[in-house]
Amino acid sequence: MTSRRLAYVLRSFPRLSETFIAGEMAELLRRGIDVQILSLEPPADEPRHEIVVDAGLVERTVYEPELFRKVLRDFQPDLLHAHFAKSATACARDLAGELGLPFTFTAHRYDIYAKPPPDFAARAVAAAAVVTVSDANASYIVQEFGVPPGHITVIPCGVDTERFRPDGPRPAPPEIVCVARLKPFKNQRLLLDACALLQSRGVEFRCVLVGEGPCREELEAQRRRLALERTVELVGPAVASEVLRWWQRAAIAVLPSESEGMPVCLMEAAACAVPAVATAVGGTPELVVDGVTGLVVPPGNTHALAAALERLLGDPGLARRLGDAARRRAEQRFSVIRQVDALLSIWEDVLSRGRAA
Repeated sequence: MTSRRLAYVLRSFPRLSETFIAGEMAELLRRGIDVQILSLEPPADEPRHEIVVDAGLVERTVYEPELFRKVLRDFQPDLLHAHFAKSATACARDLAGELGLPFTFTAHRYDIYAKPPPDFAARAVAAAAVVTVSDANASYIVQEFGVPPGHITVIPCGVDTERFRPDGPRPAPPEIVCVARLKPFKNQRLLLDACALLQSRGVEFRCVLVGEGPCREELEAQRRRLALERTVELVGPAVASEVLRWWQRAAIAVLPSESEGMPVCLMEAAACAVPAVATAVGGTPELVVDGVTGLVVPPGNTHALAAALERLLGDPGLARRLGDAARRRAEQRFSVIRQVDALLSIWEDVLSRGRAA
């Protein structure tokens, strides 16, 4: 890519649940691309991932929207990029229009399925290119919003497969690990019900929920009601280094969601050679290949989830084979290097079209 200056427009930066954005920008900086970050809102009072600090991303961030135009005129970016189709994309469109620059955006999950902007199609048409993270997302965008397929490129988020890798033996009893915000659509309630079934059958395991959110009290009450206090632990939020340690301990990754775009947590697990049990929603089946890198079950089915977990807990050889295959697939398809290669290719194409015009 001939461009050396990119401006990112984000609703709030940094966010603990959006490691993938920080990783994307850090990889761009590593390649010599200059990055300016415009954050519409200040960050929440929460832990910060090491990559945010190590890459100096906060020092590149402006939090005063009234200064965005001046900052961009001084920075002189070649292109603007936003994550999520909501407020960040609206701002990027306005700024790009005023400054005569192209803009692109990445759509993920809630901005497509749960709370899409009413003018999604208009925003997509105004953008020089639309990126989304799964084939399922792309199909939905075409069908629901009428965006031409040729205007959409699928680029899954990526993880650092050199950092996220297996390391040493796994503890006993085997640990089932779920890394996800404690929000209704993540549906950890289903996981606790499945754990109760496993416990009633005398299966030896430990389950760890990593993350924070509005469902904590409800989940803690459910854990007490199901007598899972000694089996299930809610450890709270975690920065990337802590998440890595959980994946390196895990025997199984689990994600019981009702809705997903393309879950980065399962990419991290796969990079650590952890097989996944996950529900067949959104782009998850594109990531977890049933019977190859993990097991895919119907959403909302407690017995199917428990059966899949029990199968892997009872057959360590199968779990190991699926985990090894997951690691290979993560290296081949879900590394941040491949992700940024694809983004740079799109942006180069956008800028080449602009130069030709």
